[in-house]
Amino acid sequence: MNGAYIRFRIMAWVAGVMSLLLWFVDIPVKYLLNIPSLENHIDWIPMVHGYQFPIYIITVIELSYRLKWDVTKIVKFILAGTLPVASLLAERKVRAIYNSSK
Repeated sequence: MNGAYIRFRIMAWVAGVMSLLLWFVDIPVKYLLNIPSLENHIDWIPMVHGYQFPIYIITVIELSYRLKWDVTKIVKFILAGTLPVASLLAERKVRAIYNSSK
């Protein structure tokens, strides 16, 4: 259980940071500022976000299997990875659950 917990915490932080970069750097630069030279430097953000998000989902499923969560809770934690700060809040909640079960 400890390994699944650590993997989830890492991926929640990665998902949160990448989501913040996507929503507040990549999207505004591409659609609001329209600066082609800057766009070339941030092309990696959606690609990294696209690759890390399925890994986040896998870690949520693994942790939920070990903690025996219901489907509703699993879906909520997966959807938390789509909003900029929600995965960080989800990580905090899992940390509280994990620390209370020790």
